[in-house]
Amino acid sequence: MAKFVIAPHMRLHEWVAEEKGYFKAEGLDYEFHEALSSAEGKNHNLGDKVGAYQTFEKGRGSDIGCACHWTVNVSASAGHGKLYADAYSVSPAGIFVPPESGIRNPEQLAGVPVSVGYQSGSHYSTIQSLEQYMSRDQIKLSFADGMLFSRMELLIDRKVPAASLFSGPYYFAEQLGFRKVIDTTFMMATLIQRDPDMEDVKKYFHALRKAQRDIDLRPDLYTHYYQKEFPLRFHNMMDTRRWGPGERIVFEPYTKEVFEESFHWIAEHGIFPEGTMGAGKYEDACVSLASK
Repeated sequence: MAKFVIAPHMRLHEWVAEEKGYFKAEGLDYEFHEALSSAEGKNHNLGDKVGAYQTFEKGRGSDIGCACHWTVNVSASAGHGKLYADAYSVSPAGIFVPPESGIRNPEQLAGVPVSVGYQSGSHYSTIQSLEQYMSRDQIKLSFADGMLFSRMELLIDRKVPAASLFSGPYYFAEQLGFRKVIDTTFMMATLIQRDPDMEDVKKYFHALRKAQRDIDLRPDLYTHYYQKEFPLRFHNMMDTRRWGPGERIVFEPYTKEVFEESFHWIAEHGIFPEGTMGAGKYEDACVSLASK
């Protein structure tokens, strides 16, 4: 049987579990792929209207993929994998502007292009946050500025007026004095692809649970791992001692009610073309090991 493939994705947990030997302790036969390694010098720009959902369509080459719960929800419904329903996570996020910007309140973002990732967490969460303050036609999203690190770079270089950031870029923007205009914290979920042995999935999450405990106890020991996925040009500027723990895994069910409410919200907002979201049936899209 093929080895279980693990690829860290802009959070600390996999790095900590690898450092501590938790995957090995669980008896997991695995490969550890640094999918977003900064050593490659990439800025992670996948192009206009290519985001998290498109990477799931294509396949990420790992057995476990994480993204915002909205995209994982639709990906599973459309048959690109199974949503793991025994845990979700919560990622701090926000819309940032340069310190010299005149934008200080969410209302001032009306008509201002906010750089987000297409059909990615920043896409949905920006709408969800800003529609409290303005009509939908006043919310202006820019998908042309790439995924997380690309739009972070453009914001730092003053080439975009506002950007939605999470994970390491969120803390880096804070460190550099960029202003968070509104919080857009959102849920993450897990998509299981490549049909792995579900016992391996169980072992993987047992290891992450141990890593979560370590991060909760001493985040200062592990925030240096953010640098692993950052563009090299910023390494000398980063002071990860000042950064927070980021995404936190919650070992509680992603319930049928949550699935259906989220699926309806996505459809109602027209984020996917009509007829492309799948059936939206929880029993077919999700998998749970809780009773096994």
